[in-house]
Amino acid sequence: MTSGSRVTQASRKRQPRRRANVDDLYDVREKAEVAAGELVVMEPTGFLPGVAAGEIFASLRSYARLTRAGYALPDNVAFLVNLPNRRSFSPDAAFYSGKPTGMKFLEGAPLFAAEVRSAKDYGPRAERAIAGKRREYFSAGTRVVWDVDLLGQDVVKVYRAGEPQHPTIYRRGDTAEAEPALPGWRLAVDDLFPV
Repeated sequence: MTSGSRVTQASRKRQPRRRANVDDLYDVREKAEVAAGELVVMEPTGFLPGVAAGEIFASLRSYARLTRAGYALPDNVAFLVNLPNRRSFSPDAAFYSGKPTGMKFLEGAPLFAAEVRSAKDYGPRAERAIAGKRREYFSAGTRVVWDVDLLGQDVVKVYRAGEPQHPTIYRRGDTAEAEPALPGWRLAVDDLFPV
């Protein structure tokens, strides 16, 4: 999700430090985002987060085919934004209604972004980073962000741009949604876990 190591161009190429930009993303071989002027490289994820992100994407793909309202996108797709401290997002799953860009990164924020917590996404520091990233999503135009916590009792927290401090919480046995971004789309929380 949000945990990642900051890699400056200086540490990568042994050159004087400079601010990272979107062009640097095309040279990175790992999942990365540009935030606070640095490349933030995301570590590979584990089994449970991978299953959950895959299930979210598969459900979004079905929704996209049914509604023709946009595009379901899996992990590691870059969304370019123009915020003071962020130039890109790479959610674990997303729904996008903008124009396709061929082989280039997408322009603008997704309507919906799912961030699935990995092993390092716990503790006070991680909570601050997750909340900050969520604020940036909303500033960029995302309407709904899911915070998926497979280790907690509150598995899916649905944050909306209109009420960013008051998530709707879904637990095992519930069916989560992403209103108003994706009208009618639903996903059973139990589907986020392996059978």
